[in-house]
Amino acid sequence: MDDLREKYIGLIADAGDEATLEDLRVQAVGKKGEISLQMRSLGQMSPEERQVMGPKLNALKDEINSALAAKKEALEDAALDERLRAEWLDVTLPARDRRAGSIHPISQVTEEVTAIFADMGFSVAEGPQVESDWHNFDALNIPGHHPARAEMDTFYMHRAEGDDRPPHVLRTHTSPVQIRSMELTGAPIRVICPGRVYRADYDQTHTPMFHQVEGLALDTDISMANLKWVLEEFVKAFFEVDDVELRFRASHFPFTEPSAEVDIRCSWEGGQLKVGEGDDWLEILGSGMVHPKVIAAGGIDPNVYQGFAFGMGIDRIAMLKYGIPDLRAFFDSDLRWLRHYGFASLDVPTLHGGLSR
Repeated sequence: MDDLREKYIGLIADAGDEATLEDLRVQAVGKKGEISLQMRSLGQMSPEERQVMGPKLNALKDEINSALAAKKEALEDAALDERLRAEWLDVTLPARDRRAGSIHPISQVTEEVTAIFADMGFSVAEGPQVESDWHNFDALNIPGHHPARAEMDTFYMHRAEGDDRPPHVLRTHTSPVQIRSMELTGAPIRVICPGRVYRADYDQTHTPMFHQVEGLALDTDISMANLKWVLEEFVKAFFEVDDVELRFRASHFPFTEPSAEVDIRCSWEGGQLKVGEGDDWLEILGSGMVHPKVIAAGGIDPNVYQGFAFGMGIDRIAMLKYGIPDLRAFFDSDLRWLRHYGFASLDVPTLHGGLSR
């Protein structure tokens, strides 16, 4: 056994690679290795001899295995050192110039609108983009013959032939979120509902998918005066002007009564929009007092609570504020356009720090 020990300890120490080391392992402690054969011979010995030779053979086997493991680790360390010497990198070299990511104008304006209304006590509510026909139309007092319910204007989900269940649609506005919010929290309530909406239209100022934000406030003593103040404060904060004049024009929406479209005084001098001055008027949103039937559809008593609602296109006010001429460019995924109109990713809009920087 001393000869075996000296033989293999020396060969293991001289091994220059892992392949040679593996061959030595097989020769020494493999199934047919010299030490393994010696251990098999224990069965031919007397009990007294086994008591002496057994521990010695086990100790020799353990010593050879330890030497093999230590040599393998040494070879791996040497290979790693050689690789590190060959594959070096000078980290003091200048990095490649990379542009920082940009925030899309739609995301930026959504955050601006949220910051403004949050300062006035409005929370943000969300809902599904695939809506039931009831939430999207019936609960909002939109009759069955209304043009908005025609397939030429609304995307209806496919139904199997003979399926008599009420249809589902891609929501045409975020007003269904108002219904769901009333059902969930009751009154009083003060929420805005930003999100994607869908209508079958496509031109310079319309796309099949666009973005809206709608607001709802219900309480026992809310009036049109509150609506007027909220919208004036919003326009001043959003367009970052000190004064603004709004014009409320009587209109008709099924879900509000009375209803009004809202214009802002502006000028287009030199092709640039200036809010709060000039002799022109620009329509920006629709609004009104929530119809009693809509309040009742939300599970609230219209004899106790009343309030206002409004809605505007996020894409449209983004185009007005930042001088973007074509709505379709919002969805073209053109990196050059985004680098021009995009916003710094770390500049979060706040009222005290400035909405647009």
